[in-house]
Amino acid sequence: MALKRSGSADLPLHYGHVPRWLAERMGRLGLAITEAIIAEYGKAEVLRRLSDPFWFQSLGCVMGMDWHSSGITTSVMGALKRAINPHAKEFGIYICGGKGNHSRQTPAELIKIGEQTGLDGHFLARCSKLSAKVDNTAVQDGFQLYLHNFIVSNEGQWAVVQQGMSPQSTTARRYHWHSASLTSFVEEPHTSICGENQGSILNMVAKEAVPTQASLLNMAHESPDRMIKEISKLTMPAHHEVQAADVDIKRLGSILWLAHEKQPKDFEELLLLEGLGPRTLQSLTLVSEVIYGTPSRFKDPARFSFAHGGKDGHPFPVPIKVYDETITTLRTAVDKAKLGQSDKQQAIKSLSELSIRAEKDFIPNTNLDAVIEKERDESWKYEGRTVFGKAVPPRKNQQLKLF
Repeated sequence: MALKRSGSADLPLHYGHVPRWLAERMGRLGLAITEAIIAEYGKAEVLRRLSDPFWFQSLGCVMGMDWHSSGITTSVMGALKRAINPHAKEFGIYICGGKGNHSRQTPAELIKIGEQTGLDGHFLARCSKLSAKVDNTAVQDGFQLYLHNFIVSNEGQWAVVQQGMSPQSTTARRYHWHSASLTSFVEEPHTSICGENQGSILNMVAKEAVPTQASLLNMAHESPDRMIKEISKLTMPAHHEVQAADVDIKRLGSILWLAHEKQPKDFEELLLLEGLGPRTLQSLTLVSEVIYGTPSRFKDPARFSFAHGGKDGHPFPVPIKVYDETITTLRTAVDKAKLGQSDKQQAIKSLSELSIRAEKDFIPNTNLDAVIEKERDESWKYEGRTVFGKAVPPRKNQQLKLF
């Protein structure tokens, strides 16, 4: 098996910054999610998930970032690096690189990690450079890399999350790599090179390009063009608001129904979480799915923005009070599991299992706009906040029915 680039994602270019009040919470939530995944599945699963563009987008949404923008990549990887690296020796996972100048420091970081762990840091640095060269130079699709993160375990497995920018199309393209095994970087290293069709692209690592590689070494000038079949593709829309077409209404509806209309006391599995309000249960259910869900559950990343909203107010302001309750509950569950008390962690896992069972026969209403409006109207109760300021009570007072 060759090393495979596991997928790519096309995202609208968004500029701006992540406010401190959100960045700090993103780090705490990301750390708790990572610990929960390691405890349940092991460190290799963290790398596999980071290499999945749909799961990565869902993680960014549940963290409260803009659900479809290019800023998810920079902010999520930055938050994970700040949160995980202080625990790198404990977790056995190291995150290197970043945006701009930080990306160019990746080889030096990997060599240092090699000295600490006994891994071949120079080999890892070479892998880092080659993955960037392939996506930036060998495959010429109009996107120039400006962010490169290399995530490696103390067992030598690694993943790459890197992003390029195309000012002409005002989009960014994110590339994901995963090292299940490696045979060659220069002959079919990808499972897919995909995105919006921009015509023929130059792909010098296609199998058909091997003769051309040899010719180039002999200073020839022949170059083949090849369109690559799309396999794993996530293309986000240009509109900023969350629309019904962006989410699986049945899946989202079953989660809202469980959290808001079905009393938790009716479920034995949720007794350990008694005392949490329905709004926090809604967020915890979506966080639970990010931790325990199977790959097929992440085809509509926008659904996960209904956990903690978005910093620009789409689909609604970030509910600070709910966000903090979610982190505290998950953090407590992870800490207790370390002491052999896994009841709370099992209860959180049960949330995603319950939502899957509930959606089997669930018939949703198509009133997504009403759900979003209700969240916005009640945002002030949960200390809702965006980059524009704090949420305030609405002038009108009406009750909107959920799914």
